[in-house]
Amino acid sequence: MQDLESIAQRIQDTLDEKDTVREIAIKSSRALIRMSSGVIHGMHKGVDGEDALEEAIDEAHKLKSVLSEHVEIWYSGIVQDALVEVAEASILNALVKGQELPEPDHLGMSGTAYLLGIADTIGELRRFSLESLRRGDIPAAERYLDIMEELFLIIMRFDYPDALVHIRRKQDIARSVLEKTRGDVSLAVMSDRLHGRMSDLEKRL
Repeated sequence: MQDLESIAQRIQDTLDEKDTVREIAIKSSRALIRMSSGVIHGMHKGVDGEDALEEAIDEAHKLKSVLSEHVEIWYSGIVQDALVEVAEASILNALVKGQELPEPDHLGMSGTAYLLGIADTIGELRRFSLESLRRGDIPAAERYLDIMEELFLIIMRFDYPDALVHIRRKQDIARSVLEKTRGDVSLAVMSDRLHGRMSDLEKRL
């Protein structure tokens, strides 16, 4: 039974290592989600989160390196969800600032995580559009709506089973968000035009 004991020990050592790496991945993923959420929250308040975003990207690359020999953990739910958050924050930051979009490799993630980040960005852009409407800045609201529509057309190109990429639910959510935003912006535009016509009429009287 000596051979069996040796085999069992090797299996235990392997599982111990994976368990340690998994704990590291969970901690890192939670940090990524926290940092990315903080960047997005700050952007809505006009706070530049460029430094925090770079820190999150660095952390994503470190995590990728740690999990280079543990692919099953790298593609696990919590890790991929965290990477999607990083993608969303990075894409949103670039779009709002009018910068070039970062590449998935630059962010240390797969194309699928990046794609899901694009889908989630549509919802955050709705918030920017609504904030613009509240300020009375209709042109800005229309610009955000235009970006939302462009992103929506991109994500709708991907018609694959969930086994490859879980995007169908996000596509449905994005469609609903886009339709609501179109309605909000259209209503604001019509209201503004009506107000302008009434002002012109009052001047003539």
